[in-house]
Amino acid sequence: MSIIWKYLDKRSAAVDALKDFSSMRFIIEHTDDEIKTAYEKMGGVKSPQFDGMPRSHDPQAGEERMIKGIEEIDVLKERYRQAAEYMAWFLPAWEELSEDERYVLDTFYGDTNEYGSSVIYQIADHFRIEQSSAYNKKNRALHHLTTLLFGKG
Repeated sequence: MSIIWKYLDKRSAAVDALKDFSSMRFIIEHTDDEIKTAYEKMGGVKSPQFDGMPRSHDPQAGEERMIKGIEEIDVLKERYRQAAEYMAWFLPAWEELSEDERYVLDTFYGDTNEYGSSVIYQIADHFRIEQSSAYNKKNRALHHLTTLLFGKG
């Protein structure tokens, strides 16, 4: 299944893809560490605890811990695969945008945005333009990204 099918309404899909960008980058950068941690949790013998509470013996506890670890690793690998597929689809379009277009879209839709507050003022101040021109600049950049991601149509 192609990553494009996740984003069917082209304009709102481009916005959703922009909002997913930092999450996907985080997944790509941190999955190896999370898998390593999951492997470490799978192995080893659990230490006895001397807190005075009675314990029940579960002979399959080690096996269950291993199964849980394998399932967690499978989820992490699938999440990584989806993030890599997303990046292979999104990055070429993102890199095709001009620096100004990337700035506008990242400021408006990125992680640090406060949509509906002073974001448009930041864009207007950055380019020394009026707010209406800043909105137009954002709309043109979003249209360009939408066209790069999905083509005309």
